Amino acid sequence: MATGQKLMRAIRVFEFGGPEVLKLQSDVVVPVPQSHQVLIKVHACGVNPVETYIRSGTYSRKPALPYTPGSDVAGIIESVGDNVSAFKKGDRVFSYNTVSGGYSEFALAADDTVYPLPKTLDFRQGAALGIPYFTACRALFHSARARAGESVLVHGASGGVGLATCQIARAHGLKVLGTAGSEEGKKLVLQNGAHEVFNHKEANYIDKIKTSVGDKDQGVDVIIEMLANENLSNDLKLLSHGGRVVVVGCRGPIEINPRDTMAKETSITGVSLFSTTKEEFQQFAGILQTGVEKGWVKPVIGSEYPLEKAAQAHEDIIHGSGKTGKMILLL
Repeated sequence: MATGQKLMRAIRVFEFGGPEVLKLQSDVVVPVPQSHQVLIKVHACGVNPVETYIRSGTYSRKPALPYTPGSDVAGIIESVGDNVSAFKKGDRVFSYNTVSGGYSEFALAADDTVYPLPKTLDFRQGAALGIPYFTACRALFHSARARAGESVLVHGASGGVGLATCQIARAHGLKVLGTAGSEEGKKLVLQNGAHEVFNHKEANYIDKIKTSVGDKDQGVDVIIEMLANENLSNDLKLLSHGGRVVVVGCRGPIEINPRDTMAKETSITGVSLFSTTKEEFQQFAGILQTGVEKGWVKPVIGSEYPLEKAAQAHEDIIHGSGKTGKMILLL
């Protein structure tokens, strides 16, 4: 190895597979920022379900092996490349899309994917902002075209994206319904913007939602769906006329009856944060900045793990019951 190269700890993936393919290495070379890039000393990194799909090799986007997972990081600028004017060494920042991977002590990011971390948020909260909040904005405003006065059901509301969706929807004048799988989760959802919450592990919870929104004629205007492979068929029966289901999460196939979309002219739309344009990211960042200033953007932190427990985090985010808040790796 060349002299003068700084080394760091990072998780590396050499083959696609289960959580056990996440390998902690302590001799990874610290990357050097190029033009329009910054190097971030990572203090916290968010763990997102999509990272488990990518790691398993089943996702549509496959990185070249070996790679370091992780997109959502918060930390301090260590150095900047050429043509970077917005940031300097020592700035507190967060990013939603690292170039080199976030499960590491240092991470590269393009300067247009990095934002100042507000003083009112700590690094853990900064690592919970990117993918969850930008996904929530995209689902609500781009895919669902949600408007003030409409109702939204956040189906699986106690995780990172779910809580972000509740906070944003409530602040924008929607009637917010949420579901969670535990009493702790239900309480959290109510504390973060939902007007009503239902336990999706109860056998009759769909009937309770129908009763709440008015069974025959009304229904829910928008459903933000975190587990479409279990819920999509029921979702279609809950919608109002012209109602929209937006699929944020799905872990397999499901059988639906397309007839359920016809009478009320409802629609099903998928959401992919990776399709967001730079202009849309700027728009969403403006929404979040306003939310932080006014106090309604409040990232909720769930389980915390040291970097060496990344495999356990991947196991828990898929198989853990009743997720509450955003899962974080601490460095």
